[in-house]
Amino acid sequence: MTWKTARRSFYYDGAPEPEDPLLVAGKVALLVIDVQNVYLERSDPTTLSGDDLARYHAWAPFHERMHGTVIPAIRKLLAAFRSRGLDVLYARIAALRQDGRDRSLSQKKPGWNNLLLPKDELASQIVPAIAPEGDEIVVTKTTDSALTGTNLRLVLANLGITHVVCCGIFTDQCVASTVRSLADESFDVIVAEDACAAGTMDLHDRELEIMNMIYCSVMSTDEAIAYLPA
Repeated sequence: MTWKTARRSFYYDGAPEPEDPLLVAGKVALLVIDVQNVYLERSDPTTLSGDDLARYHAWAPFHERMHGTVIPAIRKLLAAFRSRGLDVLYARIAALRQDGRDRSLSQKKPGWNNLLLPKDELASQIVPAIAPEGDEIVVTKTTDSALTGTNLRLVLANLGITHVVCCGIFTDQCVASTVRSLADESFDVIVAEDACAAGTMDLHDRELEIMNMIYCSVMSTDEAIAYLPA
């Protein structure tokens, strides 16, 4: 089974296989979404108890996937794009004000997503292992979609980009929201599935199945790199 037949949802069961994407130099970009320090931080479990300790263990598979699979895959994508002289862009969640009053409603609601990440603090920065180099563009957003709350659509258009390879976190939240926005703006999107993660693998797999073939083509990192222009 290849990317052309895998992750078929109910809607696309039996649909024709998609054509190979035609990725052209100067028209394809990599977008790394929200791989920030705050999401890789871990408390000392010896200081935790009760619900806090249970949550620590519940998040262990996510952290294992990030360090063992996702970050290495993103590094491979970065190397492939940079070595070919292709555009690399980043998106990150960060408030422009210290008090976060500029955040969108989805980032103010009580619960897990209610994070205050002022733009200059360490927690909001891209993790060092995949940090931007040179003048690679980083857009700062207070929305889930990297297009809705930034000038990214205009930037991509000005760069001449038609195809965007997306990776990052979280598959079912900011990645999915960004992919849908890109598709609605008529960009052709590839999601590198092993370069993404959600809170659980079930959420990750389900969201990829939902997005595949309508909003994007879901591939492995190696499959996506194989289509890059030499």
